[in-house]
Amino acid sequence: MAIKNFKPTTPGRRGMSVTDYSVLSKVEPEKSLLEPMKKHAGRNSQGRITVRQHGGGNRRKYRVIDFKRNKFDMPATVETLEYDPNRTAFIALVKYEDGEKRYILAPAGLKVGDTVISGERADVLPGNAMYIANIPVGTIIHNIELNPGRGGQLVRSAGNMGQLMSKEGGRALVRLPSGELRYVSLNCMATIGQVSNEDSANVKIGKAGRKRHMGVRPSVRGVVMNPVDHPHGGGEGKSPIGHPGPLTPWGKPTLGYKTRKKNHRTDKMILRRASKK
Repeated sequence: MAIKNFKPTTPGRRGMSVTDYSVLSKVEPEKSLLEPMKKHAGRNSQGRITVRQHGGGNRRKYRVIDFKRNKFDMPATVETLEYDPNRTAFIALVKYEDGEKRYILAPAGLKVGDTVISGERADVLPGNAMYIANIPVGTIIHNIELNPGRGGQLVRSAGNMGQLMSKEGGRALVRLPSGELRYVSLNCMATIGQVSNEDSANVKIGKAGRKRHMGVRPSVRGVVMNPVDHPHGGGEGKSPIGHPGPLTPWGKPTLGYKTRKKNHRTDKMILRRASKK
């Protein structure tokens, strides 16, 4: 997927880039697969802010994505490739032989008119979904389930891909994009191929307003606040964070502080932690 750059006609345009959407179908989204998205601006059911720096942003509608791929042994034709404002990857509208339409995550290389299928007899082609037990070792996969029947939870963002490393003892060893090696049940589903829009990580936002369109509000550093507002605040001039190290506005350790519990229930499924970048 290409990146489109602009001439520096304004300060905001200088350095800005966007994804080239020319490969996408120029159609309206499927209305039957749209759901309203209410804005919460980082607030919980009590109206209290639980996620800071959220708010505003363009109005969006949610596209119902089929992460389970549980319509087995029925071919589906790719009708459109579309942009999804709720994720970095592109999505594909597929129509099954019985007339049902669903959105799926579009893998790289998938084109309008291609056929995808889920099931044990599926070929190892991009967009086809099957149980990990039926996928050859070494295959590139995405949209991987953690629990059978729950739907894909791993490797879903643009350009990401996992790799099936081995299968033994009822479990498969999968390498995730982070470098983590993790065991997954052979009864879990996965989709063949790499997630589409692999150049998404190279897009330059370019200006603060574009970030506001995404619903991200400004972040203020703790060291420029007053002591009443943040543990890092106060002092004359520019002051270092000091002892006992970086803290959240509520006094909890942060910035690299590990919060994962020892003997976590999924520790036995992780063979190797994510590699440091």
